[in-house]
Amino acid sequence: MSKTTNKFPPEVRNRAVRLVLDHEHEHQSRWAAITSVAAKIGCTGQTLNDWVKKSEVDTGKRPGASTDMTAKMKSLER
Repeated sequence: MSKTTNKFPPEVRNRAVRLVLDHEHEHQSRWAAITSVAAKIGCTGQTLNDWVKKSEVDTGKRPGASTDMTAKMKSLER
């Protein structure tokens, strides 16, 4: 079990990620888009940045272990 609590439901996290990706071209940088959206939903920029990066891994746009793969590996450790 995670040591942190999930303050934001998956729907909010997914919408925030979509907002960043859909509107980053309207900002000077991705970070500017992230801080703008983060302020609106009440999370930190770093938290939203982590969500965006994880989404990119899950969709194959960034290298790394996907959420599904991580869950499978954790289940094998038990």
